[in-house]
Amino acid sequence: MKKNSKGVVVHVGQYEFLKINTGKREWRDSYHWILSLSWPQFAGLISGAYLALNLVFALLYELAPDSIAEMPRGSFSGAFFFSVQTLATVGYGHMYPTTLYGNILTTVEIMVGMFGLAVMTGLIFVRFSRPTARIEFTDKVVIAPFDGQPTLMLRVANLRHHSMAEAEFRIMFMRDEQIKEGDFIRRFYSLKLHFDRIITFPVALTLRHTIDEVSPLYGMTAETLQKSDARLVASVVGIETVIQAAVQSQKDYSWRDIVFGERFVEIYTETGEGQLTVDYGRLHETEAAPL
Repeated sequence: MKKNSKGVVVHVGQYEFLKINTGKREWRDSYHWILSLSWPQFAGLISGAYLALNLVFALLYELAPDSIAEMPRGSFSGAFFFSVQTLATVGYGHMYPTTLYGNILTTVEIMVGMFGLAVMTGLIFVRFSRPTARIEFTDKVVIAPFDGQPTLMLRVANLRHHSMAEAEFRIMFMRDEQIKEGDFIRRFYSLKLHFDRIITFPVALTLRHTIDEVSPLYGMTAETLQKSDARLVASVVGIETVIQAAVQSQKDYSWRDIVFGERFVEIYTETGEGQLTVDYGRLHETEAAPL
């Protein structure tokens, strides 16, 4: 396997990894890369590829201007727009190939246009049909008493206007720890939540982890969290009920985002007749809570 010494940058939340001496990308990786682009980047890529392809064929037509009838000699714009018409198989009929070279070149361009249209249609369909989870996590994680015990709390909200089904929640805690040999290693802990699965997830809820004697957070303070470079990663996996497909969303937090002595304000208000009002505008708001 050939090595890529230049390195590849991978972003995961607040982390940035530089992968060196990895295998070179395969051509199939381009499909995944294109799907990972934002819509403006995707539109720019498609537009740039379309213009570049027409420019190449325009130059090829310019090499033999007599091969295309009624194409002005030395007119690059004429060759370019003839390429646009041929690539799209429009064929207005004003200009047409008259030589073997012209016919071969237009045949190749038409084939390229047909394959290109099929690929572009498939990419656009996948981008539109791919389900995404519109989940919002609070900006910070709080630690405050709950039911008489110190509890780590994190709020998540479903931003879509329909419920998510079979939602699963996880919080991973990680920190640097010194082992007996004196080295420091990164340890990962899956925090036990009060509940980690819910049948239907329509609006917003708070994930809670009790900090007791068996919790990896037991006895830790803001200073020890900073010293061990503690971080959290929260994840939500569920089923999008409209498209019937699994979706996932996650957010990571550093020790700077963990706040002691605060709790989230109440965002639910009962208005009567079984209706609850949920104020998404106060999703991130907290209030003081004595430890």
